[in-house]
Amino acid sequence: MEFNQETMPKHIGIIMDGNRRWAKKRGNPAIFGHKQGAKTLENIVRYANKIGLKYLTVFAFSTENWKRSEEEVKGLMTLLQAYLDDYTKRADSENVKVTVIGDIKALSEGMQKSIEKCMERTKNNTGVHFNIAINYGGKDEIVKATKKIAQEIKENKISIEEIDEQTITDHLYTTGQPEPDLIIRTSGELRLSGFLIWQSAYSELLFIEKNWPDFDEKDLDDAIVEYEKRKRNYGK
Repeated sequence: MEFNQETMPKHIGIIMDGNRRWAKKRGNPAIFGHKQGAKTLENIVRYANKIGLKYLTVFAFSTENWKRSEEEVKGLMTLLQAYLDDYTKRADSENVKVTVIGDIKALSEGMQKSIEKCMERTKNNTGVHFNIAINYGGKDEIVKATKKIAQEIKENKISIEEIDEQTITDHLYTTGQPEPDLIIRTSGELRLSGFLIWQSAYSELLFIEKNWPDFDEKDLDDAIVEYEKRKRNYGK
């Protein structure tokens, strides 16, 4: 489907929920759903690039997901690392710029290397800017931004009086990027779960009943059409 670049969202965020429920309905372990979810994500990123979306941010692994079973966490991390390595190999053909946001220092050394390699390899690509949130939490992001600002005050780089909303924005993982126009959550859950909580202050929200593995290009089309119907007045 073709969209008017002036009216379609520039930045879409997606909370990819429902992988485990999708697998459970089919009598399979959670990792089966995550693998199918990864295939869905690959299709959606490719399609987002095709229709001219500028930024796409997905919630892949939250800071709370460590509480899941060791087997599931290990499987998810293996899947995510393989996903990043695959993008590194396809950097030239896909033209997708990949950025990982979140506390990557807490990840394994192998995962950190895969992240660095993928980001370096795709940094000059001109297609959709694809943010993958791994070990990400919205509150944690704001805490880390606050600590950076406090350190700059301590070093006399800025004063307390100079701090404003833009100061905080400039210290977030998404610095330099537009805030999301639209956030989509699949599986029917009606909450953000800490996803881009600073950046989403004026985002349009759309909750979809489908589990993430069943989400497809038409669902993204429908979400954009719904976005274009809404009037954003930013409190005016």
